[in-house]
Amino acid sequence: MKFKSTLENYLFVLPAVLIFSIFYIIPFLWVFQLGMYEWDGIMPTKTFVGLGNFKEIFFQDKIWWQSMFNAGYITFIALTFQNILAFLLALACDREIKLKNFYRLIFFIPPVLSEVVVGLVWQWILDGNYGLLNGWLVHLGFPQFAHNWLSDPQTALTTVAIVHSWKGFGWGFLIFLAGLQTIPRELYEAARVDGANAWQSFKKITIPLMIPVTVLVMILTILGTMQAFVLIIAMTGGGPAYHTEVPVLRILASMRGSSRFGYACAQGLSFGLILMVISFIQYKFSSRARKI
Repeated sequence: MKFKSTLENYLFVLPAVLIFSIFYIIPFLWVFQLGMYEWDGIMPTKTFVGLGNFKEIFFQDKIWWQSMFNAGYITFIALTFQNILAFLLALACDREIKLKNFYRLIFFIPPVLSEVVVGLVWQWILDGNYGLLNGWLVHLGFPQFAHNWLSDPQTALTTVAIVHSWKGFGWGFLIFLAGLQTIPRELYEAARVDGANAWQSFKKITIPLMIPVTVLVMILTILGTMQAFVLIIAMTGGGPAYHTEVPVLRILASMRGSSRFGYACAQGLSFGLILMVISFIQYKFSSRARKI
């Protein structure tokens, strides 16, 4: 009887295990194997290089680490500008204000838009020759501020980071708003009765109770932004001169541009390892934050 019950439990789990194995474990093992070879993706012959691809990535490929720096910079902008904006807007919409449901809808529109469409629209707005932004600056009497925003290496990465933050702040806004709405209103009323002002209530009630939500938003922001690439392809294609190149674009360039499928597989595994380390650090940080 016990054996039959155990067998039934395993049979219930079997479909999920098969799906996970087919779409995750087997491809991972195949990619890991390809990462040990030099292969162009077409010819049947492969040259075994062992850990040579990984050695090249970590010690020789400067463009790869520049792409990691670019992704880290965009992530930093997202963690600060994007999440602070999302939290402030969520805090405003959590209060009894007119048209707050309308504002909630408007703020959530950017994340659901196509990244390709958003990238092309912003590319047109920021174009140095006929862009809408430069046209407005000239029309308003500030021609000295007109700039080739996406063509200048000094401004391209920051511009892309700001557009990415504009595109993605709605997700953080929604999560922050949901977290704020779970805070019992009785706590604020009790604090008001005890003589606490708005800042004291925010400091002693809102901030402590929003720490788990904030950690969640930070984790999703870092993992999502580090893997961003569609918006960047549409806006700059990784240029100028690799100044907006990110790891996923670098992997695609190795696979399609250089026909180094084995090296691209090694890059994908290395990038996955880096994200796992970041996730582990975030997990430790979130565990400590929940104990505060």
